[in-house]
Amino acid sequence: MTEVGTEIGVAVPRQRARISPVRGFARWPVQGSPKEEGKALRARVRRRSHAELAVDTDRPDAVTAVQESSRGRIPELAPIRVGRMAATPFAFLRGAAGLMAYDLARTPMTGINAQICGDAHAANFGLYGDARGGLVIDLNDFDETVHGPWEWDLKRLATSLVLAGREAGADEDTCRAAAHDAVGAYRRTMRLLARLPVLDAWNAIADEELVSHTDAHDLLGTLERVSQKARNNTSGRFAAKATEPLEDGGRRFVDAPPVLRRIPDSEAAAVAASLEEYLTTLTEDRLPLLARYAVHDVAFRVVGTGSVGTRSYVVLLLDHRGEPLILQVKEARPSALLPHLATAGHPVPEVEHEGRRVVLGQKRMQVVSDILLGWTTVEGRPYQVRQFRNRKGSVEPAALAADQVDDYARMTGALLARAHAHSADPRLISGYCGKNEELDEAIATFAVAYADRTEADHEELVAAVRDGRIQGEMGV
Repeated sequence: MTEVGTEIGVAVPRQRARISPVRGFARWPVQGSPKEEGKALRARVRRRSHAELAVDTDRPDAVTAVQESSRGRIPELAPIRVGRMAATPFAFLRGAAGLMAYDLARTPMTGINAQICGDAHAANFGLYGDARGGLVIDLNDFDETVHGPWEWDLKRLATSLVLAGREAGADEDTCRAAAHDAVGAYRRTMRLLARLPVLDAWNAIADEELVSHTDAHDLLGTLERVSQKARNNTSGRFAAKATEPLEDGGRRFVDAPPVLRRIPDSEAAAVAASLEEYLTTLTEDRLPLLARYAVHDVAFRVVGTGSVGTRSYVVLLLDHRGEPLILQVKEARPSALLPHLATAGHPVPEVEHEGRRVVLGQKRMQVVSDILLGWTTVEGRPYQVRQFRNRKGSVEPAALAADQVDDYARMTGALLARAHAHSADPRLISGYCGKNEELDEAIATFAVAYADRTEADHEELVAAVRDGRIQGEMGV
Protein backbone atom coordinates (compact mmCIF):
# COMPACT_ATOMS: atom_id res chain seq x y z
CA MET A 1 0.00 0.00 0.00
CA THR A 2 1.28 3.45 -0.92
CA GLU A 3 2.32 5.41 2.16
CA VAL A 4 0.21 8.47 2.85
CA GLY A 5 1.91 11.61 1.55
CA THR A 6 4.10 9.92 -1.08
CA GLU A 7 1.63 9.78 -3.95
CA ILE A 8 2.76 11.12 -7.34
CA GLY A 9 6.31 10.96 -6.12
CA VAL A 10 5.94 14.02 -3.94
CA ALA A 11 7.04 14.07 -0.34
CA VAL A 12 4.11 15.82 1.36
CA PRO A 13 4.97 16.49 5.00
CA ARG A 14 2.87 14.41 7.36
CA GLN A 15 0.80 16.12 10.01
CA ARG A 16 1.53 14.40 13.31
CA ALA A 17 -1.38 13.00 15.25
CA ARG A 18 -1.54 13.94 18.91
CA ILE A 19 -3.07 11.66 21.49
CA SER A 20 -6.17 13.20 22.98
CA PRO A 21 -7.09 12.42 26.57
CA VAL A 22 -10.60 11.68 25.29
CA ARG A 23 -10.84 7.88 25.11
CA GLY A 24 -7.26 7.63 23.88
CA PHE A 25 -8.05 8.34 20.23
CA ALA A 26 -5.53 10.05 17.93
CA ARG A 27 -6.55 13.60 17.11
CA TRP A 28 -5.62 14.97 13.73
CA PRO A 29 -4.60 17.24 12.20
CA VAL A 30 -2.29 19.00 14.64
CA GLN A 31 -4.26 21.42 16.75
CA GLY A 32 -3.87 25.09 15.96
CA SER A 33 -5.37 27.77 13.74
CA PRO A 34 -4.41 27.51 10.07
CA LYS A 35 -6.09 30.87 9.49
CA GLU A 36 -3.85 32.57 12.05
CA GLU A 37 -0.80 30.78 10.63
CA GLY A 38 -1.70 32.17 7.22
CA LYS A 39 -2.10 35.67 8.63
CA ALA A 40 1.28 35.42 10.35
CA LEU A 41 2.95 34.71 7.01
CA ARG A 42 2.11 38.24 5.87
CA ALA A 43 4.86 39.61 8.13
CA ARG A 44 7.46 37.49 6.34
CA VAL A 45 6.09 37.73 2.79
CA ARG A 46 4.18 40.96 2.30
CA ARG A 47 1.23 40.56 0.00
CA ARG A 48 2.31 43.65 -1.91
CA SER A 49 5.65 41.93 -2.66
CA HIS A 50 3.92 39.68 -5.21
CA ALA A 51 4.05 42.61 -7.62
CA GLU A 52 7.80 42.08 -7.96
CA LEU A 53 9.35 40.84 -11.20
CA ALA A 54 13.12 40.86 -11.40
CA VAL A 55 14.49 39.30 -14.59
CA ASP A 56 17.58 37.26 -13.81
CA THR A 57 20.69 38.17 -15.82
CA ASP A 58 21.29 34.45 -16.45
CA ARG A 59 17.77 33.94 -17.79
CA PRO A 60 17.79 32.03 -21.08
CA ASP A 61 16.63 33.98 -24.12
CA ALA A 62 13.38 32.96 -25.76
CA VAL A 63 14.93 30.99 -28.62
CA THR A 64 17.24 29.05 -26.31
CA ALA A 65 14.34 28.28 -23.97
CA VAL A 66 12.22 26.93 -26.84
CA GLN A 67 15.10 24.82 -28.15
CA GLU A 68 15.89 23.42 -24.70
CA SER A 69 12.26 22.51 -24.09
CA SER A 70 12.23 20.62 -27.39
CA ARG A 71 14.92 18.18 -26.27
CA GLY A 72 13.64 14.62 -26.32
CA ARG A 73 10.67 15.48 -28.55
CA ILE A 74 10.21 14.16 -32.08
CA PRO A 75 12.57 16.40 -34.15
CA GLU A 76 10.44 16.64 -37.28
CA LEU A 77 7.54 18.07 -35.25
CA ALA A 78 9.63 20.88 -33.71
CA PRO A 79 8.80 23.37 -36.52
CA ILE A 80 5.07 22.88 -35.86
CA ARG A 81 5.57 23.65 -32.18
CA VAL A 82 7.68 26.73 -32.96
CA GLY A 83 5.12 27.92 -35.51
CA ARG A 84 2.28 27.62 -33.03
CA MET A 85 4.22 29.47 -30.33
CA ALA A 86 5.16 32.21 -32.79
CA ALA A 87 1.53 32.87 -33.67
CA THR A 88 0.79 35.27 -30.78
CA PRO A 89 2.25 36.25 -27.38
CA PHE A 90 -0.54 34.27 -25.67
CA ALA A 91 0.40 31.20 -27.73
CA PHE A 92 4.04 31.73 -26.75
CA LEU A 93 3.11 31.76 -23.08
CA ARG A 94 1.15 28.51 -23.54
CA GLY A 95 4.28 26.76 -24.77
CA ALA A 96 6.69 28.34 -22.30
CA ALA A 97 5.71 26.93 -18.89
CA GLY A 98 9.35 26.12 -18.14
CA LEU A 99 10.59 29.62 -18.92
CA MET A 100 7.94 31.19 -16.72
CA ALA A 101 8.77 28.73 -13.93
CA TYR A 102 12.39 29.94 -14.16
CA ASP A 103 11.15 33.47 -13.50
CA LEU A 104 8.59 32.51 -10.84
CA ALA A 105 11.25 30.65 -8.86
CA ARG A 106 12.86 34.05 -8.28
CA THR A 107 9.72 35.76 -6.98
CA PRO A 108 8.37 35.96 -3.40
CA MET A 109 6.65 32.79 -2.08
CA THR A 110 4.80 32.07 1.14
CA GLY A 111 6.00 28.50 1.48
CA ILE A 112 2.42 27.23 1.35
CA ASN A 113 2.36 24.44 -1.18
CA ALA A 114 -0.46 22.67 -2.99
CA GLN A 115 -0.95 20.30 -5.84
CA ILE A 116 -0.65 22.81 -8.68
CA CYS A 117 -1.51 22.52 -12.35
CA GLY A 118 1.85 23.99 -13.34
CA ASP A 119 0.33 25.37 -16.54
CA ALA A 120 -2.81 27.14 -15.32
CA HIS A 121 -3.19 29.56 -18.23
CA ALA A 122 -6.64 30.73 -19.25
CA ALA A 123 -7.04 28.21 -22.10
CA ASN A 124 -6.45 25.22 -19.82
CA PHE A 125 -9.96 25.36 -18.37
CA GLY A 126 -12.82 23.68 -20.12
CA LEU A 127 -15.84 21.42 -20.22
CA TYR A 128 -15.75 17.64 -20.25
CA GLY A 129 -18.19 14.81 -19.69
CA ASP A 130 -18.78 13.00 -16.42
CA ALA A 131 -19.80 9.35 -16.05
CA ARG A 132 -23.52 10.22 -16.10
CA GLY A 133 -23.40 12.22 -19.32
CA GLY A 134 -23.37 15.63 -17.68
CA LEU A 135 -20.84 18.38 -18.34
CA VAL A 136 -18.30 19.59 -15.80
CA ILE A 137 -16.13 22.71 -16.06
CA ASP A 138 -12.70 22.64 -14.47
CA LEU A 139 -8.98 22.70 -15.12
CA ASN A 140 -8.28 20.14 -17.83
CA ASP A 141 -4.54 19.91 -18.54
CA PHE A 142 -2.08 18.47 -16.03
CA ASP A 143 1.09 17.62 -17.96
CA GLU A 144 3.15 19.88 -15.68
CA THR A 145 1.42 19.15 -12.37
CA VAL A 146 3.60 19.05 -9.25
CA HIS A 147 3.33 19.77 -5.54
CA GLY A 148 4.55 23.35 -5.44
CA PRO A 149 3.86 27.03 -4.69
CA TRP A 150 0.20 27.96 -5.15
CA GLU A 151 1.25 31.46 -6.23
CA TRP A 152 2.80 30.08 -9.45
CA ASP A 153 -0.56 28.90 -10.80
CA LEU A 154 -2.31 32.13 -9.84
CA LYS A 155 0.35 34.36 -11.41
CA ARG A 156 0.37 32.30 -14.61
CA LEU A 157 -3.41 32.53 -14.85
CA ALA A 158 -3.40 36.30 -14.26
CA THR A 159 -0.67 36.87 -16.86
CA SER A 160 -2.46 34.75 -19.45
CA LEU A 161 -5.62 36.78 -18.97
CA VAL A 162 -3.77 40.01 -19.71
CA LEU A 163 -2.33 38.50 -22.91
CA ALA A 164 -5.64 36.96 -23.96
CA GLY A 165 -7.40 40.26 -23.35
CA ARG A 166 -4.88 42.16 -25.43
CA GLU A 167 -5.30 39.64 -28.25
CA ALA A 168 -9.08 39.99 -27.99
CA GLY A 169 -8.74 43.75 -28.49
CA ALA A 170 -9.61 44.80 -24.94
CA ASP A 171 -8.07 48.02 -23.66
CA GLU A 172 -5.31 47.94 -21.08
CA ASP A 173 -7.57 48.81 -18.15
CA THR A 174 -9.82 45.87 -19.01
CA CYS A 175 -6.84 43.50 -19.27
CA ARG A 176 -5.47 44.59 -15.90
CA ALA A 177 -8.95 44.35 -14.38
CA ALA A 178 -9.21 40.74 -15.61
CA ALA A 179 -5.98 39.82 -13.82
CA HIS A 180 -7.06 41.73 -10.72
CA ASP A 181 -10.49 40.11 -10.60
CA ALA A 182 -9.19 36.59 -11.21
CA VAL A 183 -7.09 36.96 -8.06
CA GLY A 184 -10.05 38.50 -6.23
CA ALA A 185 -12.27 35.56 -7.20
CA TYR A 186 -9.57 33.14 -6.08
CA ARG A 187 -9.24 34.92 -2.74
CA ARG A 188 -12.99 35.15 -2.10
CA THR A 189 -13.59 31.54 -3.13
CA MET A 190 -10.81 30.33 -0.85
CA ARG A 191 -12.39 32.32 1.97
CA LEU A 192 -15.76 30.73 1.25
CA LEU A 193 -14.24 27.24 1.24
CA ALA A 194 -12.47 27.97 4.53
CA ARG A 195 -15.82 28.71 6.20
CA LEU A 196 -17.67 25.64 4.93
CA PRO A 197 -17.79 22.20 6.57
CA VAL A 198 -14.93 20.16 5.13
CA LEU A 199 -17.07 17.77 3.07
CA ASP A 200 -19.11 20.63 1.65
CA ALA A 201 -15.93 22.52 0.75
CA TRP A 202 -14.46 19.46 -0.96
CA ASN A 203 -17.35 19.31 -3.44
CA ALA A 204 -18.17 23.01 -3.42
CA ILE A 205 -19.31 25.34 -6.18
CA ALA A 206 -21.59 23.13 -8.20
CA ASP A 207 -21.20 24.01 -11.85
CA GLU A 208 -24.74 25.29 -12.24
CA GLU A 209 -23.96 27.80 -9.48
CA LEU A 210 -20.57 28.87 -10.77
CA VAL A 211 -21.80 31.69 -13.00
CA SER A 212 -23.80 33.22 -10.14
CA HIS A 213 -20.99 32.71 -7.63
CA THR A 214 -18.56 34.66 -9.79
CA ASP A 215 -21.13 37.09 -11.24
CA ALA A 216 -20.16 35.92 -14.73
CA HIS A 217 -23.59 36.41 -16.31
CA ASP A 218 -22.20 37.95 -19.52
CA LEU A 219 -20.60 34.56 -20.23
CA LEU A 220 -23.89 32.64 -20.25
CA GLY A 221 -24.35 32.75 -24.02
CA THR A 222 -20.74 31.75 -24.70
CA LEU A 223 -20.86 28.89 -22.20
CA GLU A 224 -24.08 27.58 -23.69
CA ARG A 225 -22.57 27.57 -27.20
CA VAL A 226 -19.47 25.79 -25.92
CA SER A 227 -21.67 23.29 -24.07
CA GLN A 228 -23.66 22.47 -27.19
CA LYS A 229 -20.46 21.90 -29.12
CA ALA A 230 -18.98 19.80 -26.31
CA ARG A 231 -22.00 17.47 -26.24
CA ASN A 232 -21.28 16.58 -29.87
CA ASN A 233 -17.54 16.19 -29.33
CA THR A 234 -17.50 12.42 -28.85
CA SER A 235 -15.51 9.36 -29.82
CA GLY A 236 -18.26 8.49 -32.29
CA ARG A 237 -18.10 11.83 -34.05
CA PHE A 238 -14.30 11.73 -34.26
CA ALA A 239 -14.34 8.13 -35.53
CA ALA A 240 -16.85 9.03 -38.22
CA LYS A 241 -14.44 11.66 -39.57
CA ALA A 242 -11.07 10.03 -38.88
CA THR A 243 -11.70 6.35 -39.70
CA GLU A 244 -12.94 4.24 -42.62
CA PRO A 245 -14.80 0.91 -42.65
CA LEU A 246 -13.10 -2.38 -43.51
CA GLU A 247 -14.54 -5.40 -45.29
CA ASP A 248 -14.50 -7.45 -42.07
CA GLY A 249 -16.78 -4.96 -40.33
CA GLY A 250 -14.00 -3.19 -38.45
CA ARG A 251 -12.62 0.29 -38.97
CA ARG A 252 -9.18 1.91 -39.26
CA PHE A 253 -7.76 5.41 -39.06
CA VAL A 254 -7.23 7.39 -42.25
CA ASP A 255 -4.04 9.39 -42.84
CA ALA A 256 -4.53 13.15 -42.36
CA PRO A 257 -0.96 14.49 -42.17
CA PRO A 258 0.62 16.15 -40.35
CA VAL A 259 -1.91 15.90 -37.51
CA LEU A 260 -3.02 12.25 -37.85
CA ARG A 261 -1.00 9.51 -39.49
CA ARG A 262 -0.89 5.76 -39.64
CA ILE A 263 2.10 4.01 -38.06
CA PRO A 264 4.04 0.79 -38.69
CA ASP A 265 2.40 -2.41 -37.43
CA SER A 266 5.18 -2.99 -34.89
CA GLU A 267 4.66 0.44 -33.33
CA ALA A 268 0.90 -0.02 -33.22
CA ALA A 269 1.33 -3.45 -31.63
CA ALA A 270 3.54 -2.00 -28.89
CA VAL A 271 0.93 0.62 -28.04
CA ALA A 272 -1.87 -1.93 -28.03
CA ALA A 273 0.16 -4.30 -25.83
CA SER A 274 0.75 -1.49 -23.32
CA LEU A 275 -2.97 -1.43 -22.55
CA GLU A 276 -2.45 -4.54 -20.43
CA GLU A 277 -0.34 -2.48 -18.02
CA TYR A 278 -2.87 0.36 -18.25
CA LEU A 279 -5.65 -1.93 -17.02
CA THR A 280 -3.71 -2.60 -13.81
CA THR A 281 -3.80 1.13 -12.99
CA LEU A 282 -7.59 1.30 -13.07
CA THR A 283 -9.96 0.41 -10.25
CA GLU A 284 -11.40 -3.08 -10.67
CA ASP A 285 -14.93 -1.85 -11.31
CA ARG A 286 -13.76 -0.34 -14.64
CA LEU A 287 -12.43 -3.63 -16.04
CA PRO A 288 -15.75 -5.23 -17.08
CA LEU A 289 -16.50 -2.06 -19.07
CA LEU A 290 -13.27 -2.21 -21.09
CA ALA A 291 -13.50 -6.00 -21.46
CA ARG A 292 -16.48 -5.43 -23.78
CA TYR A 293 -14.33 -3.62 -26.34
CA ALA A 294 -11.73 -4.86 -28.81
CA VAL A 295 -8.74 -2.88 -30.14
CA HIS A 296 -9.04 -2.28 -33.88
CA ASP A 297 -6.40 0.30 -34.79
CA VAL A 298 -3.76 2.71 -33.50
CA ALA A 299 -2.56 5.97 -35.08
CA PHE A 300 -0.23 8.83 -34.17
CA ARG A 301 -1.88 12.20 -33.51
CA VAL A 302 -0.16 15.57 -32.94
CA VAL A 303 -1.38 17.31 -29.80
CA GLY A 304 -1.69 20.93 -28.54
CA THR A 305 0.82 23.80 -28.44
CA GLY A 306 2.74 22.90 -25.29
CA SER A 307 2.81 19.18 -26.10
CA VAL A 308 3.69 19.25 -29.79
CA GLY A 309 6.57 16.88 -30.44
CA THR A 310 5.67 14.46 -27.67
CA ARG A 311 4.55 10.99 -28.66
CA SER A 312 0.79 10.66 -28.64
CA TYR A 313 -1.45 7.94 -30.02
CA VAL A 314 -5.15 7.39 -30.47
CA VAL A 315 -6.44 3.84 -30.03
CA LEU A 316 -9.69 2.80 -31.69
CA LEU A 317 -11.79 0.32 -29.73
CA LEU A 318 -15.15 -1.02 -30.93
CA ASP A 319 -17.91 -2.74 -29.00
CA HIS A 320 -20.16 -5.58 -30.23
CA ARG A 321 -22.30 -3.09 -32.16
CA GLY A 322 -19.35 -1.39 -33.79
CA GLU A 323 -19.70 1.69 -31.58
CA PRO A 324 -16.32 3.36 -30.93
CA LEU A 325 -14.42 4.29 -27.80
CA ILE A 326 -11.18 6.15 -28.46
CA LEU A 327 -8.38 6.27 -25.92
CA GLN A 328 -5.48 8.69 -26.07
CA VAL A 329 -2.10 7.30 -25.05
CA LYS A 330 0.01 10.40 -24.51
CA GLU A 331 3.68 10.57 -23.55
CA ALA A 332 4.24 11.95 -20.06
CA ARG A 333 7.48 13.91 -19.87
CA PRO A 334 8.96 15.26 -16.62
CA SER A 335 7.23 18.45 -15.51
CA ALA A 336 8.83 21.58 -16.92
CA LEU A 337 8.63 23.01 -13.39
CA LEU A 338 10.79 20.30 -11.87
CA PRO A 339 14.21 21.94 -12.42
CA HIS A 340 12.99 25.17 -10.81
CA LEU A 341 11.58 23.76 -7.57
CA ALA A 342 15.03 23.53 -5.97
CA THR A 343 15.70 27.19 -6.85
CA ALA A 344 12.46 27.99 -5.05
CA GLY A 345 13.65 26.11 -1.98
CA HIS A 346 11.20 23.27 -2.57
CA PRO A 347 12.24 19.61 -2.27
CA VAL A 348 12.59 18.00 -5.69
CA PRO A 349 10.37 14.92 -5.79
CA GLU A 350 11.40 11.48 -6.94
CA VAL A 351 8.80 10.45 -9.50
CA GLU A 352 7.98 6.77 -9.81
CA HIS A 353 6.27 7.10 -13.22
CA GLU A 354 5.53 10.34 -15.08
CA GLY A 355 2.15 9.08 -16.28
CA ARG A 356 1.20 8.24 -12.71
CA ARG A 357 2.29 11.75 -11.62
CA VAL A 358 -0.02 13.34 -14.19
CA VAL A 359 -3.01 11.11 -13.46
CA LEU A 360 -2.84 11.33 -9.67
CA GLY A 361 -2.16 15.07 -9.84
CA GLN A 362 -5.26 15.48 -12.00
CA LYS A 363 -7.38 13.46 -9.59
CA ARG A 364 -6.14 15.56 -6.69
CA MET A 365 -7.21 18.79 -8.34
CA GLN A 366 -10.48 17.98 -10.11
CA VAL A 367 -13.81 17.43 -8.42
CA VAL A 368 -14.77 14.92 -11.14
CA SER A 369 -12.22 13.12 -13.32
CA ASP A 370 -12.36 10.87 -16.38
CA ILE A 371 -13.32 7.39 -15.14
CA LEU A 372 -10.79 5.80 -17.52
CA LEU A 373 -7.71 7.77 -16.45
CA GLY A 374 -4.63 5.58 -16.09
CA TRP A 375 -1.05 5.19 -17.16
CA THR A 376 1.25 2.78 -18.97
CA THR A 377 4.69 2.32 -20.53
CA VAL A 378 5.45 1.95 -24.23
CA GLU A 379 8.96 0.86 -25.21
CA GLY A 380 10.39 2.25 -21.98
CA ARG A 381 8.61 5.63 -22.15
CA PRO A 382 5.90 6.63 -19.64
CA TYR A 383 2.44 7.55 -20.91
CA GLN A 384 -0.88 8.70 -19.52
CA VAL A 385 -4.09 7.16 -20.87
CA ARG A 386 -7.46 8.88 -21.01
CA GLN A 387 -10.64 9.07 -23.03
CA PHE A 388 -10.30 11.07 -26.24
CA ARG A 389 -13.02 13.53 -27.17
CA ASN A 390 -14.96 12.89 -23.98
CA ARG A 391 -17.52 15.62 -24.73
CA LYS A 392 -14.78 18.19 -24.34
CA GLY A 393 -15.23 21.86 -25.05
CA SER A 394 -13.37 25.03 -24.20
CA VAL A 395 -13.72 28.76 -24.24
CA GLU A 396 -11.08 30.46 -26.36
CA PRO A 397 -10.18 33.36 -24.05
CA ALA A 398 -8.45 35.37 -26.79
CA ALA A 399 -11.65 35.28 -28.85
CA LEU A 400 -13.95 36.60 -26.13
CA ALA A 401 -15.67 39.95 -26.43
CA ALA A 402 -13.92 42.59 -24.36
CA ASP A 403 -16.81 42.74 -21.86
CA GLN A 404 -16.57 38.96 -21.28
CA VAL A 405 -12.88 38.75 -20.43
CA ASP A 406 -13.43 39.92 -16.87
CA ASP A 407 -16.28 37.43 -16.31
CA TYR A 408 -14.11 34.61 -17.59
CA ALA A 409 -11.29 35.76 -15.31
CA ARG A 410 -13.49 35.56 -12.22
CA MET A 411 -14.76 32.12 -13.18
CA THR A 412 -11.30 30.66 -13.74
CA GLY A 413 -9.99 32.25 -10.55
CA ALA A 414 -12.75 30.53 -8.57
CA LEU A 415 -12.04 27.18 -10.27
CA LEU A 416 -8.35 27.45 -9.47
CA ALA A 417 -9.09 28.08 -5.80
CA ARG A 418 -11.34 25.04 -5.67
CA ALA A 419 -8.60 22.90 -7.25
CA HIS A 420 -5.90 24.10 -4.82
CA ALA A 421 -8.17 23.60 -1.81
CA HIS A 422 -8.15 19.84 -2.36
CA SER A 423 -4.51 19.59 -1.28
CA ALA A 424 -3.84 22.80 0.69
CA ASP A 425 -5.96 23.83 3.66
CA PRO A 426 -8.15 26.70 2.41
CA ARG A 427 -8.02 28.24 5.90
CA LEU A 428 -4.26 28.63 5.57
CA ILE A 429 -4.30 30.23 2.11
CA SER A 430 -7.33 32.35 2.98
CA GLY A 431 -5.63 33.55 6.15
CA TYR A 432 -2.73 34.80 4.06
CA CYS A 433 -4.81 36.31 1.25
CA GLY A 434 -7.07 38.24 3.62
CA LYS A 435 -10.17 40.31 2.97
CA ASN A 436 -8.80 43.39 1.23
CA GLU A 437 -7.49 43.75 -2.34
CA GLU A 438 -3.79 44.08 -1.56
CA LEU A 439 -2.93 40.71 -3.12
CA ASP A 440 -5.23 41.37 -6.11
CA GLU A 441 -3.45 44.64 -6.87
CA ALA A 442 0.00 43.13 -6.47
CA ILE A 443 -0.53 40.15 -8.76
CA ALA A 444 -2.30 42.31 -11.33
CA THR A 445 0.81 44.52 -11.42
CA PHE A 446 2.98 41.41 -11.83
CA ALA A 447 0.71 40.07 -14.57
CA VAL A 448 0.94 43.23 -16.67
CA ALA A 449 4.73 43.32 -16.29
CA TYR A 450 5.08 39.63 -17.16
CA ALA A 451 2.74 40.01 -20.13
CA ASP A 452 5.10 42.73 -21.41
CA ARG A 453 8.03 40.38 -20.84
CA THR A 454 6.24 37.62 -22.76
CA GLU A 455 5.53 39.94 -25.67
CA ALA A 456 9.26 40.70 -25.86
CA ASP A 457 10.06 36.97 -25.74
CA HIS A 458 7.53 36.31 -28.47
CA GLU A 459 9.05 38.99 -30.68
CA GLU A 460 12.49 37.38 -30.21
CA LEU A 461 11.09 34.06 -31.41
CA VAL A 462 9.30 35.64 -34.38
CA ALA A 463 12.50 37.42 -35.40
CA ALA A 464 14.46 34.16 -35.14
CA VAL A 465 11.93 32.39 -37.39
CA ARG A 466 12.03 35.27 -39.85
CA ASP A 467 15.84 35.24 -39.93
CA GLY A 468 16.01 31.47 -40.33
CA ARG A 469 17.75 30.88 -36.98
CA ILE A 470 14.98 28.50 -35.98
CA GLN A 471 12.47 26.75 -38.21
CA GLY A 472 8.76 27.33 -37.67
CA GLU A 473 5.73 26.12 -39.61
CA MET A 474 2.89 28.58 -39.27
CA GLY A 475 -0.79 27.66 -39.43
CA VAL A 476 -0.44 23.93 -38.60
